[in-house]
Amino acid sequence: MKTKFAKEEDINRKWYVVDADGQILGRIASRIAAYLRGKHKAVFTPNVDTGDFVVIINAEKVKVTGAKMDDKFYHHHTGYIGNLKSASLRDRMQKDIEDLYKDVIGGMLPKNRLGKQMIKKLKVYRGAEHPHKAQNPELIETLR
Repeated sequence: MKTKFAKEEDINRKWYVVDADGQILGRIASRIAAYLRGKHKAVFTPNVDTGDFVVIINAEKVKVTGAKMDDKFYHHHTGYIGNLKSASLRDRMQKDIEDLYKDVIGGMLPKNRLGKQMIKKLKVYRGAEHPHKAQNPELIETLR
């Protein structure tokens, strides 16, 4: 038996919409990462971007369990001495929810050029409206 590797002409990209209203952040992120990577497809190849586009709506209505809102911190270093910046999950959700989703889901993707290419297919919106209606996205109900 020969192993079939996906080529660019074999890949059929779809658009999906995920409603994050009332869902748990980590659980929804792991499932979205699988869709971005293409693991739900039969033509999945680890070294080729076979994933689909994912649009997240109602991003600010996501839930977290426990006391993570105040106890979980995200850190980044500016590159200068002594400039380690920290922000709690609550602060990041209020300030830049789109970047928060990209960080959470991007942490579940490969850490190379392929992962950077995959995270570009993620679109995050605070409200219920999104400008991707022309792509006829399918609503993913299995994330409920």
